[in-house]
Order: sequence, then structure tokens, then C-alpha cells
Amino acid sequence: MLYLDGGNISMTAESRKKTDELSGIVIPLPLDILEEIFLNLPPQYVVCVCRLVCRQWKVVADSESFWRERCRRQGYHLRDPSRVPSNNWRLFYFLSKKRRNLIKNPRAEDEFQGWRILDNGGNQWKIEEPMVEHSNPAVKKNFVTSYSWCRKEQVIDLMKEGYSPSFMDEFQPPIRISDWYAPRWDCGSIYQISVQLLDHEQDILQEFSPELLSFPQWNDQQWHQMEYVFKDYGPGVRYVRFTHGGKDTQFWAGWYGIRVTESCVEICPALDRASFYA
Repeated sequence: MLYLDGGNISMTAESRKKTDELSGIVIPLPLDILEEIFLNLPPQYVVCVCRLVCRQWKVVADSESFWRERCRRQGYHLRDPSRVPSNNWRLFYFLSKKRRNLIKNPRAEDEFQGWRILDNGGNQWKIEEPMVEHSNPAVKKNFVTSYSWCRKEQVIDLMKEGYSPSFMDEFQPPIRISDWYAPRWDCGSIYQISVQLLDHEQDILQEFSPELLSFPQWNDQQWHQMEYVFKDYGPGVRYVRFTHGGKDTQFWAGWYGIRVTESCVEICPALDRASFYA
């Protein structure tokens, strides 16, 4: 069994045993044929098993041409052809293949775990079931604000998530953020979001901080999505700080303020729809 965790690939004892068995049976093949065979194997198997068999197999498994062709066949295209991930096509491949939401606990499934509460005004933050069904059926809970400011944040350490400084600086992959918010139908409310790209000292390099969004009393309480993509942000990005929250506008005791859920921060190395957002 093979595992990929944040870009780190590991192999079980069973796989090591199979590798040892293979090491005694090495069949010389032309490199182009060997590469074609590897292209039809699971990528983790190529890295953790094939490249350990002999020097010839390692040369093919480590070659930039092999991983570049693998990217091409699976549709992972460069957003900017002039920004080639030199000597890093394998990392580009795995980060594109394993793209994921870096926000922990985005749907309130684990209470407030992963979040740092900045403001807990009124009757404080609360977790409830959605008043209106979300477009994603997996969303079963949301965070709810009260009658004074409620704000919370997460700071994402990109290096701990598998995105090396050299990869971030050289390639500068788009960073997509998304958040879902909804008012309560019988009370006015305010929604706020701010997302910052930070350097190694957590100083701000770029920021997305739109104007506050206000909802009147007697609205349709539907879910809305906030979405933005950071592009061409320059070298030095090491952290992403995601902050959101709000309150009600009528100072009602309880939880009549804005609702938030399904928050998302994604690193998007390959060309996709994220590249077309302003």
C-alpha cells in the first residue's frame, strides 16, 4: 500500500518486500518503452516502487520529461507557459492531482476546532443547522453570528501543507478563496471577509478585503458565495490568513446575524476555471 500525505509519499512494509523481490528481476528496456509502461502505472507506485528497482528505472521515474508528459496526459496544464516549474514537474503533478481545501473544519462539523475566535460579541458565535438548504448537500451545519461583531480566522502555513518556498516563489500558483454566507430572513445583517497573503514574518503582501455586505430585514435568506483568486502576487508568500464574520443590524438578543459555512482556500497549480476569475 502507498500513501501520499501533503506531498510526502510513503510505502508500507508489503510494498518494500515486493520491491526487494523485483530488484532481482531487472529487464533492460529502451527508455522510451520503459517510460510508456510507467505512464500506465499509478504515480505513487512509480515513485515508491519502480524507481527503487535499478538505476535505469530510477532515471526514468525521476526524469522531468516523464512527469511533464504525465501532466499533459491528465490535463494539468500550466496557467502561464512562461512560468515553467523547472526541475519540479513531479511536485507540480502531485500538487495538481491532490488539490484540496486548506481550511480546517469549514462546515462547523467539529464545533470551532481549527478556528481562532477574534470577536465574540453579543451572545457569541453559535453553530446551527442551515435555515435554507445549501447547494452542496454535504453542508449540514453553519456558524451563526449575534448582535455584536463576531469574527474568526485561520492562518494557513503553506510549507506545512506541502508547498515549498521555492515552488511558491518560482511558480506562484493561483490561490483561490471562497466563502458562503446567508442572512436570516427576519433580521438585517452584515457580512465581512478579509484574506491576506503573508510573508515568513506574517507581514501582509497582498489582501482581498471587499466592502461590508449588508442585508435588509425581510430577505429571502438564500446562500451567497464570495470568491476571489490571487494571481501574479510575487515571491515571498508563506502563509494565508482567512478572516470572516459579521453581526445583525437590529441588536436583537440571540443569533440573528449572518451565517457562514463552506469556507475554502485552495492552491491551484494547473490551469482551470480559477484562472479566469478577476
